Amino acid sequence: MNIALLGYNIENASVYDFLKSTHTEANFTVYDQADSPARDLPEGVDFVGGLDSFMEVEADLVIRSPGVSPHKINPAVKVTTATQLFFENSPTSNIIGVTGSKGKGTTCSLIASIMRAGGHKTHLVGNIGQPALGEINNITPGDVVVYELSSFQLWDLTISPRTAVILMIEPDHLDVHADMNEYVGAKSHITAYQSSDDRLVYQSRNSLTSAIAAASVASKVPVSSPEGVDVRDGYFWYHEQKLCSISHVKLQGSHNLDNAAAAIAACWSLVSEPAILGAGLEAFAGLDHRLKQVGAVGDVDYYDDSIATTPGSAIASIKSFDQPKILIVGGSDKGADYQPLAEVIADTKSVKLVITIGANGNAIADVLAQAGLDERVSRQSDLSSMDSIVELASQSADAGDVVILSPAAASFDMFKSYKDRGDQFIAAVNNLER
Repeated sequence: MNIALLGYNIENASVYDFLKSTHTEANFTVYDQADSPARDLPEGVDFVGGLDSFMEVEADLVIRSPGVSPHKINPAVKVTTATQLFFENSPTSNIIGVTGSKGKGTTCSLIASIMRAGGHKTHLVGNIGQPALGEINNITPGDVVVYELSSFQLWDLTISPRTAVILMIEPDHLDVHADMNEYVGAKSHITAYQSSDDRLVYQSRNSLTSAIAAASVASKVPVSSPEGVDVRDGYFWYHEQKLCSISHVKLQGSHNLDNAAAAIAACWSLVSEPAILGAGLEAFAGLDHRLKQVGAVGDVDYYDDSIATTPGSAIASIKSFDQPKILIVGGSDKGADYQPLAEVIADTKSVKLVITIGANGNAIADVLAQAGLDERVSRQSDLSSMDSIVELASQSADAGDVVILSPAAASFDMFKSYKDRGDQFIAAVNNLER
């Protein structure tokens, strides 16, 4: 049997390990558009690089990695993914899948924290960084799996989780998806194969999410609605049942109350005691690079929100602080619309300066200028280091200000990843302190 791996990233490496144990006589070949593999290949695995597409790849089984569009693969071959293989082979059916344009990692982590507070053995996998197939041998039938699912992982998935969570959806990854309809269609696969016995938690304030929910046959629980889980008078409520105080949430920003509400709704069938819900929320202190304070220099607070790769994420960051703000935005473009961000900045007088950086920094600055914000914009697309960017922000800040790295764009123009971008921001802030 010949198995083709399209790319050899962390996820396809876990696919190789899984399939090698079940197909001991198979021959594996890695095909890539890059000239060399992203990581060392196992002994005996061939490599073919420098491809324009994968239309010429032929094998008994082709493994699509998340970043590869199905449109670039030979339609005549059998194609599967790490996500599909996990759903087909998972020892447990207690899978909670979470998708959306932002908040997935935080919501997944809150769900896992609540489940663990309730005494459930829980595995946190997927787009959050732990390949699901790499964890599959540690899972037993009674366990809970919390799976962060991107549009790339959902694109051709034909099995939906027992509990699906859809957070806010906004334009994203339009540099890979053909258009917004294809992006939303990929997201919808999280519930497309659910039955009426399954559960769908969805953000009721988002029209795209609500449209997906309207087409689902699953039992629906809206978030941010009195008909489901919402926040009232400083407490979380499930219908008319008062649960726990929002003070249990140790994360910055009202958007994280929405994430917490979604987590409560997702856990409800297994954990519903208010005290346990509160304990689970409180036990989670936040993920790296997600609106996390990384330093204070000269009475100026610095926040790393490098995970914010969409305008909506940057908007949420802006709304999380009342203090005067200096915002660092820009990076590699994903086809996003920056007009809503410009409108929020125009309406938010506390945004005193926007530093635009990276490949699309000038394009963002142009949108801001068209909104009459030219005096509050510093175009710095030529700055090549995070040290110089943070130094400029510090020179522009006064005591009591907040400096936020919330780029509203991908990182690949200047950095290896959003993690690398965030790590360099943290290092630059530390250099200021020294």
